[in-house]
Amino acid sequence: MTVAEFLVWNSGDLSGTLWQLVDGVPMAMAPASVPHGAIQSELARLIGNHLLAIGSRCRLITAPGVVPKVRSAKNCRVPDLGVTCAPPHPVQILPDPVLLIEILSPSNRPETWANVWTYTTIPTVTEILIVSSTRIAADLLRRDASGWPDEAERVGPGGALELCSIGLRLPLADLYRTSGVG
Repeated sequence: MTVAEFLVWNSGDLSGTLWQLVDGVPMAMAPASVPHGAIQSELARLIGNHLLAIGSRCRLITAPGVVPKVRSAKNCRVPDLGVTCAPPHPVQILPDPVLLIEILSPSNRPETWANVWTYTTIPTVTEILIVSSTRIAADLLRRDASGWPDEAERVGPGGALELCSIGLRLPLADLYRTSGVG
């Protein structure tokens, strides 16, 4: 299946399941765990409030469709959160994302990391944040003038998360406020 076909495809699934297109094959995504959803909600609130407070034209989108540059006709991936600074318009694919965020659960580890590597092919993406749903920890990939780093920057308990793409710095523990993870 192509991305164009996927975007008009009706799965016939009435459960509200999210789908993504991986190498031409529609794949259902499992519902989020409560800690995963809580972390996603806190991140959305913190980032959204920050963008509003600084008067940014950037917008935070939940579960956006993004198309990697490599194998773009056969892939539409769905990160947990995405930030774009492109003007709003009614499309299903997030235009020009600058920041993509995945929340890593034990059950989706291989799929999440496969998505992360596809995100590095999107020319406008400058940061990719991968947040653990089982412990206070995050990995941050940041593109610089020489490209993507070999290893992610690791942030642990007591550490601060700095998202240069949107000018946000905050204690990592703030993401876990309502998650029950500690």
